[in-house]
Amino acid sequence: MKYRSSRGGVSGIGFREAVMMGLATDGGLLIPHEIPDVKDKLGSWTSLTFQELAVNIMAEYIDDIPAEDLATLVDKSYARFDHEKITPVVQVSDFYVLELFHGPTLAFKDIALQFLGNVFEYILEEEQGHLNILGATSGDTGSAAIESIRGKSNINIFILFPEGKTSPVQEAQMTTVLDANVFNIAVEGSFDDCQSLMKTIFSDLSFKQEYELGAVNSVNWTRLLAQIVYYFFAWYELGKPETFDVSVPTGNFGNIFAGYLARRMGLPINKLILATNRNDILARFFETGVYQKGEVCFSESPAMDIQVSSNFERYLYYKLDGSCEKVAEFMGGFLQKGMARLDFNTRGFDESFMAGSVGDSETLGTIRDIYEQEDYLVDPHTAVCISVGSRLRTPETPLLCLSTAHPAKFENAISRAVPGLASHHERLEALAGLPTRKEKMGAEVDLVQAFIRQYGLH
Repeated sequence: MKYRSSRGGVSGIGFREAVMMGLATDGGLLIPHEIPDVKDKLGSWTSLTFQELAVNIMAEYIDDIPAEDLATLVDKSYARFDHEKITPVVQVSDFYVLELFHGPTLAFKDIALQFLGNVFEYILEEEQGHLNILGATSGDTGSAAIESIRGKSNINIFILFPEGKTSPVQEAQMTTVLDANVFNIAVEGSFDDCQSLMKTIFSDLSFKQEYELGAVNSVNWTRLLAQIVYYFFAWYELGKPETFDVSVPTGNFGNIFAGYLARRMGLPINKLILATNRNDILARFFETGVYQKGEVCFSESPAMDIQVSSNFERYLYYKLDGSCEKVAEFMGGFLQKGMARLDFNTRGFDESFMAGSVGDSETLGTIRDIYEQEDYLVDPHTAVCISVGSRLRTPETPLLCLSTAHPAKFENAISRAVPGLASHHERLEALAGLPTRKEKMGAEVDLVQAFIRQYGLH
């Protein structure tokens, strides 16, 4: 399997090079030359464990890591999860929840980042190289990435996060990690500012090359590859229904795009329901074809407080029939004007997707209702997913809702939704009173680059 950039400037590279490149050198996102059709293999995968299924699916996209080594990497990546099924499915009311929060940092990002961290280490050990990872987070990506990289001798990691805009627990999960190779940078601004800083620095090719920059955000193809697996696993856990709807809380479009790829591979997903909060740029796009940036609204579901979604460009590549020129034109127009349009005449122009958004009051109301009616507690992102999914689901079709974080990570939102109720987890309670370390700075490229020059491996 070979990979190319969505903008056409890179093509014909292998998986290992794609991992290390992260963001394509032409500013685009790396995608496989083709999406494998696995419909004829679904029957033979029925009884596989999560790990065995992961190896089989990943092998469809990886041909430059030996099968035995790939299996070892997968087993190592999921050894610290606290559920034997890694991503179990539970029934709640008349829908199902895919629990993606059983990893080390209690968020779905662990599923991909534990694997990515081990792949980085594997490649660097073979090549006797080093890497400076630069990432941006609205909350969960940062702690999951840090947990996957901390203590590794040949990798330093720099995480940008918006000062005061993550939950206290999310910040503590990052800033209490004092390993010498971990650097947290609190940026005065929004997550979009952090993401823009990261992309701008990656676009400085001389700096990227000099400091061997690598990416852990979902601009890195490996993140999406690992996420494809749990869509297939959930289908088997549901009993292989003829078809099913999937509701996905969506900010950066990576999680739901992995579902889109699974659907194209042959998984019988009926509708991918894009669920978001007041930052509804993606929902508006799937309603109107207009992709228009607005002001970031800070909400009870902060991981979705995003206006510019990194992985949307990958979707555009397929929607525009693989035309790198059209992708570059669309994204160029968006960067210049803050708005771009795909012309279409009918509402719901992509049969794969439905989309909707909810505000904070409905989010908190859903947390309260699910808890009172079903004795099941969900975090605010999962509540968004359940609310929109329940509204847009196909009648008589199983609905799977992706639960992306443990509710204990959002104690303030839980207490507002259900006064007097506290959600606990021993991993989070262990953070109380620990020393912290972070570097505060303005949202300026020069400042971040100077910090990397001072502390990066070189």
